[in-house]
Amino acid sequence: MYAKLVFRNAKRSVKDYLVYIVTMTICVALFYAFLSVSSSYYNPDIGSEYDFTLLSDGMKVAICMITLLLLFLIRFVNHYMFLRKQKEFALQSIMGMEQKTIGRIFFAETLIMGMLSIFTGIFLGVFCSQFITATLLTAYGKPYEISWTLFPDTVLLTVVFFVAGFFVVGIFNTRTIQKTKIIDMLSAEKENEPELKKSRFISIAAVFFELFTVWGLITGIQKAWFYYDPRFALPVKLMFWGNILFPLFALLWPVFCMIRKKKREYLLIGLLICSVLNAFTAANVAALKNKYYLPLGSGTLKQYLLFVLMDLLFFICALIYLISGLIVVWKEKSPEHRYPEEALFFFGQITSKLNTTSKTMAIICITLVLAIFMFVAAPVLTGWSLGYLDIRSMYDVQVSSRYNDVYEEENLPQDSYEIITDFLTEHKIDTDYDCTFSLYLPEKNDFHNRQKYDFPIVAISLSDYNTIREMLGYEQISLGEDEFTTQWKAIATDKERDSFLKEHTSIMTDAGELTLSGQSYYEDAIGETAYNSYTDILYVFPDSVCEKLLPVIKNRYITTAENISYENARELEKLFTEEYPEQAESGVMYGIRFSTLQTNSTIANNFILQAAMLYGAVVLMIICLTVLSLQQLLDAGQYKYRFSVLRKLGVEEKHIGKLILQQLSVWFGLPIIAAIMVAAVIITYFIQIISAEISAYIGFGALMLQIGATMGILVILLICYFLSTWIIFRRSVNS
Repeated sequence: MYAKLVFRNAKRSVKDYLVYIVTMTICVALFYAFLSVSSSYYNPDIGSEYDFTLLSDGMKVAICMITLLLLFLIRFVNHYMFLRKQKEFALQSIMGMEQKTIGRIFFAETLIMGMLSIFTGIFLGVFCSQFITATLLTAYGKPYEISWTLFPDTVLLTVVFFVAGFFVVGIFNTRTIQKTKIIDMLSAEKENEPELKKSRFISIAAVFFELFTVWGLITGIQKAWFYYDPRFALPVKLMFWGNILFPLFALLWPVFCMIRKKKREYLLIGLLICSVLNAFTAANVAALKNKYYLPLGSGTLKQYLLFVLMDLLFFICALIYLISGLIVVWKEKSPEHRYPEEALFFFGQITSKLNTTSKTMAIICITLVLAIFMFVAAPVLTGWSLGYLDIRSMYDVQVSSRYNDVYEEENLPQDSYEIITDFLTEHKIDTDYDCTFSLYLPEKNDFHNRQKYDFPIVAISLSDYNTIREMLGYEQISLGEDEFTTQWKAIATDKERDSFLKEHTSIMTDAGELTLSGQSYYEDAIGETAYNSYTDILYVFPDSVCEKLLPVIKNRYITTAENISYENARELEKLFTEEYPEQAESGVMYGIRFSTLQTNSTIANNFILQAAMLYGAVVLMIICLTVLSLQQLLDAGQYKYRFSVLRKLGVEEKHIGKLILQQLSVWFGLPIIAAIMVAAVIITYFIQIISAEISAYIGFGALMLQIGATMGILVILLICYFLSTWIIFRRSVNS
């Protein structure tokens, strides 16, 4: 009998569970699709030079950890269904059914809906996994073929994970039903909205905002004390003073309100304005630092990014909290907006819920900001890493040394690393190019210059430089006997390069003075180990000059006829580190890189990072939109009587539909618009911090396309949830 009741209730409640079913189906499909690459049955042909273990293990941990967030969604939806069915539970209790049994029936009902979502999601996940596989093989540079495969271990893990979540939430629901009084369940629909009380969350947010403001004020004073110069341009002066005066005003404003005994709303409006001003001046630090090359010290940009973030988070909390009061003031002082048609009813609908949901709306807005930032940051970080990989893994074998901790010239590296030659010969690995070369100090006196970020620029001989260029397919260059040229990293800006060349038209060396060649610079990438520590420039000298200079670095670059296998690369790496430890007793630091190992680890880590961030962003966005949707559907049941009164008063269905559309637009639009505005500021500041890396490794055109795709995903999800909510809301009200 109970089984029949469970299936009847489930069938009758499908419409109420529609948003939940759709949401869980999407999440299960994404969970299965991303986890499919970690299956023991998943064996893509990526070649012997790659190892798939790192990626599969990392994906399994990352996706499972993120999916734990869905427990909140499952709990919230079950609570929503509990509120919708309270009257039914009360009637069943009055008829003699134990509340413990009612809880079990409700759990079975939700489990049926969950299992429907799981199996539908797995079916869709098989299709989605093809896109994941295509992306993965493209990252490894391998061809892709469609293969419709159902992985048993991934199916089992998906079912176990979500069913376990349903059981955990089901236990809490059963206990809730047992503890709830029958009279409370019967009268729940007739209860009025509670009055607006003093919100504890906004007080806590204001305290944290003031604490960070104190930190910001101290930082602003320190930066002005150490770095301010009256010769700075006006925007820079305004930035320095703004980062002092605006935080100071934010700290004095509560004191003023306390003395004048102003209301809380008055205090929050002032702090809201202060948060905007603080965020504006703090955000300008990155732009002005890059434009005017301000020496603000290391870590300054990250510190001010934190200030911007905290200011904007408080802005969200204060704005959502104050919206209700602003609407009330607008309604009272604007009769022309208060009385036309059903405007008074609309104002009542909005303010009655804003009073009790400001905390939830603020949390949703903050979560959406995080989701949007993750959407944008994922391709930026992975594109940066892959672009950097192309520069640091240009050779199949790359040996480098550093003299940072060497203080005696006789301890400088002079070895040719013959252990590598022996290994390649033993394993019959042919080489196309093999270049062992030294890097020299222009002046021997610079050997003891070890100041961080001010290391001397080293030089390479023309013949070795041309050999490297030949290895990479570049054209050969030539120099006069008393000439030099420069080689630059891709991360260096044009302004930095032009300024340096203008000031260094000639240089002094231990072999005499050299003048800058007509072709003063080259930007073709040759790898990062060809430069000294903390420098972006490499001198190119004639061979005759280098013979008279002090060699301080000994490197070796090798390109092989075929890719070195993953096993051989790991074995050679182990042999090399035993012979040449990372920190030798002489103080020399040795390093060896294999294109095979670097490419394998970078691609695996990038794929895990990008998949985890995109999956997490989608999950967070779906949770936020689902919470917004279900809140409105719950209101539809509570407000059914209100809309019926409107019909009895003669309001046309067209106007009722317009009211519903306006109401949903406010509830969806308020947190989403605020989130987009705040996320835009944070993303802009983030891009300014790493603008040089984006320009060198990604390109702003590609980045704009990725941001556009992100906005497209957000718009599509928003439209789907908004339309679904609007349709179900109208049906609930009409019935």
